Amino acid sequence: MTVIVLSGPIGAGKSSLTSILAEHLGSQAFYEGVDNNPVLPLYYQDMKRYTFLLNIYLLNHRLAQINQAIKEKNSVSDRSIYEDALFFQMNAENGVADPTEFQIYDSLLKNMMEDTPGNPSKKPDLLIYIHVSLDTMLERIERRGRSFEQLSTDPSLKDYYARLLRYYEPWYQNYDASPKLEIDGDKFDFIVDEAAKREVIRQIDHKLRVSDNLE
Repeated sequence: MTVIVLSGPIGAGKSSLTSILAEHLGSQAFYEGVDNNPVLPLYYQDMKRYTFLLNIYLLNHRLAQINQAIKEKNSVSDRSIYEDALFFQMNAENGVADPTEFQIYDSLLKNMMEDTPGNPSKKPDLLIYIHVSLDTMLERIERRGRSFEQLSTDPSLKDYYARLLRYYEPWYQNYDASPKLEIDGDKFDFIVDEAAKREVIRQIDHKLRVSDNLE
């Protein structure tokens, strides 16, 4: 059984790569379900008010997905549960969210993800991080067209997106819950370029083989 999770900032291409990998590996795909998230549009309207509610909603949603994913032979999820704490931490440190609320959430997350005797681990077998620049991020956000994410709707979102990228680099470097792999999302536009897609699949296949040999 192999559980793979995708990570990366908004617009990096996580859902697209999830679909590509699930088809390539013949595995079950699990998606974040942004379009069905009733809290996300509210969050973009008032981040200070809705950060805690959004993260509790996402925690519940992702834990349900993890519990389902670990029952499958192989699975690919388009978002890592560990990233939500990154967003929450960023908002708390920048005065958007309450630091105490973040501490409570972070403690809850760690308790829920802790391995317990007799139960399968909730940690993935491989985390794939898609690194993108701000320009690539903004281009892909515009391409997919969600109104509440667009700079035309709220120009201040550009500063929010730039800040998010600054948080992702140290987060990925410090991530140690599983083996990990970084994909260059600027160099390899696997969403539209077939050659780039093949190269990204090759890198992931190689990493999976190496990880298997280390076990």
